[in-house]
Amino acid sequence: MRPKVLLLTAVLALSASAASLSACARGEKPEPCGVAGEWRVPGERAAQPVAFPALLDQLARAQVVLLGEAHDSAEDHRWQLHTLAQLYSRQPNMAIGFEMFPRRLQPVLDEWVAGRLAEDEFLRKVEWEKVWGFDARDYLPLFHFARMNRIPMLAVNVERSLIDAVGKQGWDNVPEAQKEGVGRPAAPTEDYRQALRAVFEHHPAKARGEEAFPRFVESQTLWDRAMAQGMAEYLGKHPGALVVGIMGAGHVRNGHGVVHQLKALGVTKSSILLTWNRDNACVALGKGYADALYLVEAPKENAPRLGVATEQAGETLRITEVMTGSVAEAAGLKRGDLIVSIAGRPAKNFLTLRTLVQRQTPGTWLPLKIRRGDEEMEVVARFPLGS
Repeated sequence: MRPKVLLLTAVLALSASAASLSACARGEKPEPCGVAGEWRVPGERAAQPVAFPALLDQLARAQVVLLGEAHDSAEDHRWQLHTLAQLYSRQPNMAIGFEMFPRRLQPVLDEWVAGRLAEDEFLRKVEWEKVWGFDARDYLPLFHFARMNRIPMLAVNVERSLIDAVGKQGWDNVPEAQKEGVGRPAAPTEDYRQALRAVFEHHPAKARGEEAFPRFVESQTLWDRAMAQGMAEYLGKHPGALVVGIMGAGHVRNGHGVVHQLKALGVTKSSILLTWNRDNACVALGKGYADALYLVEAPKENAPRLGVATEQAGETLRITEVMTGSVAEAAGLKRGDLIVSIAGRPAKNFLTLRTLVQRQTPGTWLPLKIRRGDEEMEVVARFPLGS
């Protein structure tokens, strides 16, 4: 799914602990959760340190371990890789379920794991920029780990068109043939409905009418159900295996999303792991927030990012999303703009854009020629010092 449909990521902003919010309201800096590199178990009053080896021994006996991520966080993906490797060392009978891929791409994932595709060919065949769009550099180490160890990669998502159809028409009005074999989602908990209500109310393009919110809930729970069902089906064929889920934290947090759907499918031994910024308070998150948190510290310097998602449009790149606070937003780029050239080079594909952006150093400018409607214009993306 491209970023424009990742509505559940908005729950991140709505899930700060009560202690953090209270401290901010008083103008105080929240008490840090701990030291980067620590594992902690959240609770009602505090998040207690936990011994990593013992935690991993326990997790390796689960049926499913969900590693929730912020899709644009390189730190989250590094953590996923390290955790994945540790789990694999304890339970090599493993598969990895990826939110990033709809079911129809399973044959391509099988080719990749079998070692029959080069990296660029793999990204092209899975239509990375069309179906996902986040920076492939963050995900490729995970894909290579799976291939090096011949770990099955599972395409557990569904087509964007199905989620759109359910959101517009409701589950009952979508033809069975379009549902990709996904069963009716289990009804969400009331807490999850309230969290989804908050996302819905903050979404700028929300639909109107009495049925809009129920359809929105159906579309989001379908998303959860699809991923849960994909993993449950693998476990049904491979009892005793461990499936590790790589997906957005909004589908994982508090056990409302994918875990809830897994339980409805009879998969009861699942665990939730998330990262947490060590500078933020982690008290009062509640025991159900996650089974464990890994404390991270944002890197002081990140690889340069323009902050757009794109899709191929002939010999140009169409911008499908502009990230809030990004270099692209500051440059005035908008959703729907067509990138014609980058630093004088034709914008033939995303790899051209990625390569030229990666060459930028803090404080430099990158000229872009864009087409907006019938007008062509020059835009300069300025990469700030210290970016």
